[in-house]
Parts: sequence; C-alpha cells; structure tokens
Amino acid sequence: MTLDNEISILEMKLAAAKAEHQSLSNDTPSGNSKRKYFMVIGINTAFSSRKRRDSVRETWMPKGEKRKKLEKEKGIVIRFVIGHSSTTGGILDKAIEAEEMAHGDFLRLEHVEGYMELSAKTKAYFTTAIELWDAEFYVKVDDDVHVNLATLGMALAAHRTKPRVYIGCMKSGPVIARKGVRYHEPEYWKFGEVGNKYFRHATGQLYAISKDLASYISINQHVLHKYANEDVSLGSWFIGIDVEHVDDRRLCCGTPPDCEWKAQLGNICAASFDWKCSGICKSVERIAEVHKRCGEDENALWSASF
Repeated sequence: MTLDNEISILEMKLAAAKAEHQSLSNDTPSGNSKRKYFMVIGINTAFSSRKRRDSVRETWMPKGEKRKKLEKEKGIVIRFVIGHSSTTGGILDKAIEAEEMAHGDFLRLEHVEGYMELSAKTKAYFTTAIELWDAEFYVKVDDDVHVNLATLGMALAAHRTKPRVYIGCMKSGPVIARKGVRYHEPEYWKFGEVGNKYFRHATGQLYAISKDLASYISINQHVLHKYANEDVSLGSWFIGIDVEHVDDRRLCCGTPPDCEWKAQLGNICAASFDWKCSGICKSVERIAEVHKRCGEDENALWSASF
C-alpha cells in the first residue's frame, strides 16, 4: 500500500512537471523563467449558448486587453470551454471559430459535445487545462452563473498550502433510479438500495480543485468511471484518495435578494445562481441585474493580492 501511494505521488509530480514544461513553452519563449498562474477558470458552454456567453462577457468576465491584463498581473486565466460537433468542421464549429476570432476567449477540447457527455467533457477540460497552464487551482463554472472573481480568488487562496483540496458547495442528493426523470442514474444499483443518496460531492455549478487533483485526473483519465451526472463523476474520482473536501457556501449563493443582503452585511458571494434552475433563471436577461446588485466593487479584483 505504501509503495502504491509513493507511485501515485510520483505520477502526480510527473504530470505537474509536464504541465510546467508545457506552460513554459507556451508563455515564455525565451525559456528563462516559468510562467505560473493562480487559477484557471473554465466556463462550461454549449453551441447554443452564444447569448449566455455574451451576457457573461458584459458582466463579470473581463474582455480583450483587460482579460490579458488579468492573466499577466493576477495569474487568472478565463476561457469558455467547448469541444466539437459530431460533424467536424460543420456550421456549429465554424460559428465557434468565428466567435473565437472576435474574442479569443475559448478553450477547444478534443471532445464531441452532448448533454450525456458532460462527465467526459469534465475530464477533457482538466486534462487539457493542466497541459496548457501551470496553475494552483483549476475551476469549472457554468455559463449561467454569476461570479465575483476577487471573492473567488480569496476563497481559494485560503487553501493554497493544501496539496489535494476539492472546494465547492458539498451536497448529497438522491440517486434517481426511475427512467425518464431528470438526473436519472442508470447505475443506481451501485449506490445501494433504491432511495439512497450519493456520497458528498460539490454541486456542478461551480467548484475548484488544486493542481495535484487536476494532475491525478490527467494521469488516470482513461480509467476514471463516468456516471450520468458530471458532478457525481468528479466526486467519485476523489472518494478513494486522500483529498480534503471544503464546503464553502459562498460558492452557491442565491440571486437577489439573497446575495444582495449578504453583500450588505459584508459577506460578498463568490458565485450566485438559482437552485431551481441549476443556474440563474433566464440568465441572459437577468445576469446584468445580479451583477449590479451583487457584484463586488469593480476595483476589488485589481487591488486584490492572491
């Protein structure tokens, strides 16, 4: 068992070294220094979500030169994460390519998009992100969630000395055995009797993992099992290893008035959404209002020290 643990640690260090090498070749052509980042934020999106992406760009996600400045000065990388359509090079892919030309804020994955493929997409995201950027934390967020970047950064920074940390709003929902119902789990029998609940795992709207856990996913991607629900899959990958689960409720505030009165009390939320919609209900129309009423001071991000 001790030997297996040592091998696992060595594999994670090897993956981390590979990520550093890739980051070096991408960001420091001279090769004189290693470019390290604080966090990489992948915004999970779909082909049909152009309006959602634009609403995020107009609210909490810096655009253009500000986004590049954020990477350079704060070590925060933000990208919309999407794979390819089943018809490679088709109209859907061309639309994303055109959007990428205009904004330059996509991370394209070697992955075929599909609702039932979210667990595979999550694996592909972390594997690709750690190859491209050597960061302390890797974050996944949905494109219908409002985020306060400075508050999120401070929440993660508090755990930077921990080697394997999994941060989010931990929950333990029911395992749905009935077919045709949302969140149905075909492998429900693995979780015991009908009516049982899942193990604790972070809700899928936003969560963060440390570098060693991203390395672990990258190393073991071909043998990590995929359940029907993406957040359950991620939680299952960490059950059998030494991981600290951090339940931080600032990562799952409600939309106004919830996040608004919390901000007035000095407890600014890192992320806000509506539980009943698994994101902000009608986010394209409402995210600007959420940003106005619950967004942190516009200077908070630039004055924050991570």
